[in-house]
Amino acid sequence: MSATLALMLAPLPALAEVCDKVRPLWEPGAPATGWDELLGLMATPPSLALLILSAAAIRFGHQWLVLTAVVGWSIWVSFVAMSAPDAIRQQAIAEGCIGSPVLFIIVVAAICGGMILYTSRRAKRPN
Repeated sequence: MSATLALMLAPLPALAEVCDKVRPLWEPGAPATGWDELLGLMATPPSLALLILSAAAIRFGHQWLVLTAVVGWSIWVSFVAMSAPDAIRQQAIAEGCIGSPVLFIIVVAAICGGMILYTSRRAKRPN
């Protein structure tokens, strides 16, 4: 009886089927890596809008646009990192179709740091 109970609680693709809802293109047995999660999170509408805003901020070199982009990225990363794991998300993590968002957070931090450094004003040297 305990073996049956353990088998029922084990994350199996046939039992949970949450990965079909969370990641429709995921193939069973393929582990979700950080790269997969990075691509998945970068392809979301908020990330695409923030990438366009970041590109505009870098193109025009405007510090207020950079500030807006950095605040937007901060809010989006906070939402991704702190989102409460509901039952479906926990099952999807157990199934292996949702990876860790750490690489996404690192890339966003690099984008924000690069924008800040690129648009920061340098003091002019005296002659």
